[in-house]
Amino acid sequence: MKIGFFEIDSSEEEILKKAFLDDELLFVNYSLSDQILNSENASEFKDLEIISVFVHSKVDKKVLQNMPNLKLVTTRSVGFDHIDLKACHDRGIQVCYVPNYGKNTVAEHTFALILALSRKIVESVNRTRKGNFDITGLCGFDLKYKVLGVVGTGNIGKYVIKIANGFGMKVLAFDVCKDAELEKDGNFSYVSLQELLEKSDIVTLHVPHCEGTHHLIDDEKFDIMRKNAIIINTSRGGIIDTEALVRALKAKKIAGAGLDVLEGECDLIEERELENRDFKSKCDTKILEENRVLLSMPNVIITPHNAFNTCEALERILNATIDNINGFKQGKLINLVKKF
Repeated sequence: MKIGFFEIDSSEEEILKKAFLDDELLFVNYSLSDQILNSENASEFKDLEIISVFVHSKVDKKVLQNMPNLKLVTTRSVGFDHIDLKACHDRGIQVCYVPNYGKNTVAEHTFALILALSRKIVESVNRTRKGNFDITGLCGFDLKYKVLGVVGTGNIGKYVIKIANGFGMKVLAFDVCKDAELEKDGNFSYVSLQELLEKSDIVTLHVPHCEGTHHLIDDEKFDIMRKNAIIINTSRGGIIDTEALVRALKAKKIAGAGLDVLEGECDLIEERELENRDFKSKCDTKILEENRVLLSMPNVIITPHNAFNTCEALERILNATIDNINGFKQGKLINLVKKF
């Protein structure tokens, strides 16, 4: 079969070539923004029958219209909001994902962001690199006994709770689908979202991005939160209303934010493109400007959608992707996205 791998690292090519000896493979290097799959270049790949993408490739209706032979889309991610599921369903195109590669990986990055904020790691490192060892203004806070609010208790949220227990934190959780067994054994309590926001010193988000969670955290939610609270987002940028976040930080309604994802982050893949007029016309410039404000704030830490990026997780992602494709070829679909 003709299989295309987009946003793939060159180091992974040999593994994939060995896995699919009898297939015709195309590799598109992820570091080139103009080679990310989108509606403008999809016609160049019209012969592909299977595509493997990451989160920056937007598989929408226009892309699908230019790929008449496409039978399977397999994303190397937990989230699949970059894929138009209904359009795929209407075309009979199957969609697979990687549900379990990074429950500990993303949870660990969540705590990396929390600790970076709680102990002012970035400011400390920047100061000492300049030869200044003065600790004035670098007083942090303990995690022990603090209240952690976990929004979403799926695979990643569960692991976050486990780590939080190790720090001696009190954990509150919110999920539309409560897991009674998890609550019984996990040393935490389910509460309403409002109660979680009212009582938490740290709020961390672990829900998928969909219609129901878009801008879940908005002006109203920030008004509920504690003034000394910090918010962490390692899920999807659109779960937080960016403009509301900037307003909350400027008004000191919350104390800080740790973000591995940004709303409209696909438009920030290459910083140099922010100055490109044609590029700006294709994206929401208001969100871009608000993201720039966030990048300049000392109480905000932003990492480049890097929570998944460990050697172990990448290996699990690649193996799951190989299994997804082989399962499709053998008529035994696994990790199928069933919600349309």
